[in-house]
Amino acid sequence: MTGIVYKSTGSWYLVKTLNGKFYECRIKGKFRLKGIKSTNPIAVGDRVEFDLETKNNTETGVIKRIEERKNYIIRKSVKLSKQTHIIAANIDQVFLLITLNNPPTFTSFIDRFLVTAEAYSVDTVLLFNKIDLYSEEDLLEIKYLQNVYHKIGYPTIEISAATGKNIDKVKSLMEGKVNMFAGHSGVGKSTLVNAIEPSLDLKTKEISEQHLQGQHTTTFAEMFDLSFDAKIIDTPGIKGFGVVDMEKEEVGDYFPEFFKLKQDCKFNNCLHIKEPKCAVKEALDNDEVSYSRYRSYLQILEGEEENYRTDNWDTE
Repeated sequence: MTGIVYKSTGSWYLVKTLNGKFYECRIKGKFRLKGIKSTNPIAVGDRVEFDLETKNNTETGVIKRIEERKNYIIRKSVKLSKQTHIIAANIDQVFLLITLNNPPTFTSFIDRFLVTAEAYSVDTVLLFNKIDLYSEEDLLEIKYLQNVYHKIGYPTIEISAATGKNIDKVKSLMEGKVNMFAGHSGVGKSTLVNAIEPSLDLKTKEISEQHLQGQHTTTFAEMFDLSFDAKIIDTPGIKGFGVVDMEKEEVGDYFPEFFKLKQDCKFNNCLHIKEPKCAVKEALDNDEVSYSRYRSYLQILEGEEENYRTDNWDTE
């Protein structure tokens, strides 16, 4: 039988077949994908083949094959630095939820996520959530950030999951597609899903005031069928985002604004650091490239992990 993985709990997988029936499935023994050392060999969104078996009058499935993936979102595993974690597979687009504060989403996190999405050919829309809670100064900061990413080519939308602002715009973009929602814990993913499809009634929790971080309410990625011809993958809050398996020479190719300028660099293998006649450095000096984006690029190049305490939204 064939189906799509709707939920993964690490050892069991909920698979939906073409006729709409769900089966609890597991994998037998070691199940590794070629070239991917992942903590989870099967992810939500995977298309799989499985055999049925009956034990104690209960019918379950044993997954025997994964179909080739169109794409996936992957990051370094938090606890096992040498391994990776596939968040979801076969995604049409991902919505990255961003909050200026409560909790803060730093540009380094946004850029690392976007680089990975570019590398694995996943379209990304940036949603600036909790727009109803910001001061005038905060709103100016958000306008600035929207401008940075809009110029590069990323769609940006100001939303409020709590009040319903621009939820209709998000829904129209979702129609006919498999959509993934991602972001830090507490940015409002579950609240947004509930605003889009109230019947799902996902659990939400308040922000922890002590650490200004969200409390995890989604512990496993899960896909849902929506009432308006769309699917949504709700994911656990991502604290950090490690970029996986990229050569230094290719990182700049996943910054679209750098890639456009690359042909004007003197050297084909320019890393945009100290090389003479570098088009990216010239654009940076002329304020045509965002400093925060360039800083993120250098951090990825140097293999730095995100620094949550010192990173900020400043442009200088």
